[in-house]
Amino acid sequence: MSKDNTIHDFELDLICDYYSSMERQGPGSPEMTKRALEFIPFLSNDAEILDIGCGTGGQTMTIAKNTQAKITGLDLFPKFIDIFNRNAATHGFQNRVKGMVGKMEDLPFPKESFDVIWSEGAIYNIGFLRGMKEWYEFIKKDGYIAVSEAVWLTDERPDEIHKFWTEAYPEIDTISVKIDQMQSSGYLPIAAFLLPENCWTTHFYDLHEAAQNIFLKKYAGNKTAEELVEYESFGKDMYEKYKAYYSYVFFIGKKI
Repeated sequence: MSKDNTIHDFELDLICDYYSSMERQGPGSPEMTKRALEFIPFLSNDAEILDIGCGTGGQTMTIAKNTQAKITGLDLFPKFIDIFNRNAATHGFQNRVKGMVGKMEDLPFPKESFDVIWSEGAIYNIGFLRGMKEWYEFIKKDGYIAVSEAVWLTDERPDEIHKFWTEAYPEIDTISVKIDQMQSSGYLPIAAFLLPENCWTTHFYDLHEAAQNIFLKKYAGNKTAEELVEYESFGKDMYEKYKAYYSYVFFIGKKI
């Protein structure tokens, strides 16, 4: 393994274990989750939200605290869902917040089941355009989609960071391209806002050190585990060096 590897070169179970001790599995913050919610009209206790790629549910619990809606969290990893459901019970949300194992590319729900589909930092797993198109069918008429997605902030960027991101996520593109893709998929774009730097530092990379200590202790002597930690540390270095060129943006659209 080397810096030329991408996150896709590591076993999924190993990646899951690395992130399982973290509240969030990608950049974001409770404040930005709440800000995205402000663009969606009042959700009654009959409203249904699907959080796709929910991870351990950090953002899901924020949604639950700020709405009365019923929320389903869906993730590929059973370990994340176990933690998700424990977190829901800890917060007293177990009667309206449920996690389940499932694939985002094969949603096990009837069409038009949800008032809102939510996905923070996870749509890249299926691809932004594909996710927009396929998830559309599961949203009720006049319902909403809210996702955060990696984007370029400039039209040009240094070769090193261009290579790093295009190998990790070939569909990374500019904000305007993403908005066009949302609109072409049948949504009225409602809002797009940039996640501030603390979503990457305070709420994400600063938490990696503790996670890495737990992870390396569990996998002492495991070369692949050590390489995963090195890769994640390299990602942090790339952000510190090139944060002017990329970030995450929250996109909110209405199904029309």
